Amino acid sequence: MLDKLQALREKYIHLEEQLSDPGIVADMERSKKVNREYKKLQPIIQAADKYERVLSNLDNARSMLTSESDPDMRDLAKDEIEILEPELDILESELKTLLTPRDPEDEKDVIFEIRSGTGGDEAALFAGDLYRMYGRYFAAQGWEVEVVDENPGTVGGYAKLVLEVRGENVYGKLKFESGAHRVQRVPDTEAKGRVHTSAATVAVLPMMEPEDIDIRKEDIRTDVFRASGAGGQHVNRTESGVRFTHLPTGVVAESTESRSQHKNREIAMGRLIQQIREAQIQKEASALAFARRSLVGSGDRSEKIRTYNWPQNRVTDHRLEGDNKNFNLDKVIEGDLEPIIEALTIADNAAKLQEG
Repeated sequence: MLDKLQALREKYIHLEEQLSDPGIVADMERSKKVNREYKKLQPIIQAADKYERVLSNLDNARSMLTSESDPDMRDLAKDEIEILEPELDILESELKTLLTPRDPEDEKDVIFEIRSGTGGDEAALFAGDLYRMYGRYFAAQGWEVEVVDENPGTVGGYAKLVLEVRGENVYGKLKFESGAHRVQRVPDTEAKGRVHTSAATVAVLPMMEPEDIDIRKEDIRTDVFRASGAGGQHVNRTESGVRFTHLPTGVVAESTESRSQHKNREIAMGRLIQQIREAQIQKEASALAFARRSLVGSGDRSEKIRTYNWPQNRVTDHRLEGDNKNFNLDKVIEGDLEPIIEALTIADNAAKLQEG
């Protein structure tokens, strides 16, 4: 591990030098890329510095224990070893987690979709609550959000909402949010105070380009068509809808969410790439990879990943275990999602480490 840390430290120093290079600073895209890599390595280097300091102090204490003749100094060395050994174990575990290979898609921006599910008007209202919750979290992260499509519910909330979210490590933070979110509470329209159960689905789609996987442009057939829906006459008069067909596999993906054909092309291409990628994963994944995915859920919309229980002021994530799966609803609904996301990330990294 020390050899790997040394190589990363050398890369970190090189990136630091590049950030002060006038030629790189003047190139906005290159500067942005270097800065992103530098920030990605920063927590690893900081943890490595602390680990190496503790390791050095521990080596000195062990050396003192074997070479020192003064009983008081030997006792002092023993006390220091008792403190430093467990600290080193914790730091080593943290470093292993930080060094676990990250999903290359973690850095990607996303198409973020919320849809009301079972439960009628209450489901739409809950979809609106989810939008406010995620909106607060997005703002806290400093991400840019653009509403691509929105279909309001009849009494409030949303039947469907499609967002574009851009920023740092967006997919890495949001990839575990895909799935069915269930709510248990007394609706405002319920006269007898009975608790109802409703649901909304969340889909998180990384925004990818054809070069992200092996797709040739000549293998894609493109169709444009007049979209129908909530856009009124404008949508119906223009060919804004886009459909892509991947000829070798027969996979079809389309988008009519936006009035802009350009935006629909982006969304449809992202969906096409994602579907082809998922097909490849299912074909090539090993039994261990499937076991890891089952730990945190595959993100399929049919899965109930989380329950928001208003009467008990509790949010339960069903992919976690024991006391780690319950969270304070008041805090979560206000956008404090970091504890849940962190718990799911730790579980995923632990599974990766177990796989070796």
